[in-house]
Amino acid sequence: MKNNKETNTETKLFTSESVSEGHPDKLCDAVSDAILDACLAQDPASRVACETLAKTGILVVAGEITTRADFDYAAVARKAVAGIGYDNDEVGYNASAVNVIIALQRQSPDIAQGVDAKKAAGKATAEQGAGDQGMMFGFACDETPELMPMPVSLAHAILRELAKLRKAKKIKWLRPDAKSQVSVEYRDGKPARVAAVVVSTQHDPKVTHAEIEKTLVEKVIKKVIPKKLLDKETKYYINPTGKFVIGGPQGDCGVTGRKIIVDTYGGMGRHGGGAFSGKDPSKVDRSAAYMARYIAKNIVAAKLAKKCEVQLAYAIGYPDPVSVLVDTFGTGAVEDGVLAAAVRKVFGLKPAEIIRQLDLLRPIYSKTNQYGHFGRKPGDKDFELYTWEKTDKAAELVKAVAALAK
Repeated sequence: MKNNKETNTETKLFTSESVSEGHPDKLCDAVSDAILDACLAQDPASRVACETLAKTGILVVAGEITTRADFDYAAVARKAVAGIGYDNDEVGYNASAVNVIIALQRQSPDIAQGVDAKKAAGKATAEQGAGDQGMMFGFACDETPELMPMPVSLAHAILRELAKLRKAKKIKWLRPDAKSQVSVEYRDGKPARVAAVVVSTQHDPKVTHAEIEKTLVEKVIKKVIPKKLLDKETKYYINPTGKFVIGGPQGDCGVTGRKIIVDTYGGMGRHGGGAFSGKDPSKVDRSAAYMARYIAKNIVAAKLAKKCEVQLAYAIGYPDPVSVLVDTFGTGAVEDGVLAAAVRKVFGLKPAEIIRQLDLLRPIYSKTNQYGHFGRKPGDKDFELYTWEKTDKAAELVKAVAALAK
């Protein structure tokens, strides 16, 4: 952070990254959520905690699943891998040839009795309880139309465009694994320009580095990032190692739930530590994080704050949150305590209420787990699936705040 003494302007850089669906960790997220969706499609009451590990020639699907669904787990996993683009030996990982190992058992009955909506010895209520203890955060700000921090929003946009070009075979040397990183310069707290862009993409061995660099800058970065944010001083770092032929699980072991910052707000805003993919919505790691985003986005959409972070905390087996915190970082139209009280009036925060309000028992997760779980707006592809991205509670929040202020 530095101050320009002549203009008295405070400037700082903030950087966020994204990874493609072909990144080994994101491949594992995709498999875990494909298994979850297959369970929910047949049995919405399924309890799923599915973890995946991927390495050269092997795919391990493990965890705890209680479901009435009946399907071929290995076939579902292979289909998810092939859908990403790992469907031939040349890319280093072939869905049809990989050795799939299934290591699943039923959910622990000790956990199940806490989650089930019925009485149990030692359980405080007969309501559905949280599937685990923990704290979940939601964040929103007015930097972009989707009310997300600009650095992570741009990083995701670059990789979405890269995937679109790859799948349409408009750039034939592209392969599935890729990463991006965007550094935004803020002036007095507002995004002013993009200072640096990093893109690394797996590629065919025959393409030259010069072609990769020129293509990605001209056809991807400059297409995605608004022209007003780029200038002569913007730095571009394209495949900075010089070569990225070996990628995906062949290049690095993948594990579900390892890209939690990519999945959320790019590091701008806190994180409770819980991953999302492979978990059914009885797990508040996922459902309450979605609800916290829903709340924060509606607060900003209602212009009750320019920036907002919401924390929800739960005890395993207990329905009500043990705490609700709203922090507007000094940008709130009213005190944060008033907003927290309004949140409790407008939103149902018990696990069963969250699931019902956000309609989370649908098999939607394979479509919502890539390029961030947050950051969609009306008009975006599959927006209707992202119920936690809607701003339909903004007016109700304004009324609740007005009533509390009397």
